Amino acid sequence: MPLAAEPQIVLACRDVHYSYLDRFPALAGVSLDVHAGERLALLGANGCGKSTLLKVLDGLVFPTSGTVHAFGRPLTEDGLEDAQLSAAFRSRVGFVFQNADTQVFSPTVREEIAFGPLQLGLPPDQVQIRIDEVLALLEITELADRTPFQLSGGQKKQVAIASILVMNPQVLLFDEPTAALDPRSRHWLIELMRTLAEAGKTLVLATHDLERLPDVADRVLVLAEDHTLVADGPTATVLDDRALLREVNLIHGGS
Repeated sequence: MPLAAEPQIVLACRDVHYSYLDRFPALAGVSLDVHAGERLALLGANGCGKSTLLKVLDGLVFPTSGTVHAFGRPLTEDGLEDAQLSAAFRSRVGFVFQNADTQVFSPTVREEIAFGPLQLGLPPDQVQIRIDEVLALLEITELADRTPFQLSGGQKKQVAIASILVMNPQVLLFDEPTAALDPRSRHWLIELMRTLAEAGKTLVLATHDLERLPDVADRVLVLAEDHTLVADGPTATVLDDRALLREVNLIHGGS
């Protein structure tokens, strides 16, 4: 019986360190591989470096030291200054920020969703087809001509996600995706993430929500408050390790 092929590594970090203003550590020697098609959670208390790690994987910030590779190529500041390389990377990796207000800025929802593919130079007629498809997929066609200030928090999150999905990325990065959402919006988002995973998308999310973790991730990386990576394992295994969760300040006392 032939051996199963090793899953493709789409994103990789090796001994990544990052400090804000060269004085405030956020990541300390983090190494990881993200495999194609997996649902990976970055778990840890507030301030441990989860969001910074997502930004490193998205090429929004660059390591103080260490290396990052995306789809087998080095991900560097110099590399992303090349328009062709940058467009190729941005079309394959999408980032959904925790606060949708930082992501939704265009006069209307339709213009917001159009922004990314137009920036990549897609023909306008193709962009319109993509917009209509993603509006239908997310069941938000009725929002198309609204302005951002007419949207609820949950609707803004939907539009932020639509603006990424319209690019049809292979990898989606989510920063605290269920934070501040009402129960209906939270359920909608978890179901969407499940659908995307079933379609073969790679999902990486930063969270400290233990309750929802089994719904959104199959594998978990745990960051400690000293910004190091202290665990990597299946979701159930990590959640069963109460000593670890206490150590990284995700539960307390006798929980």
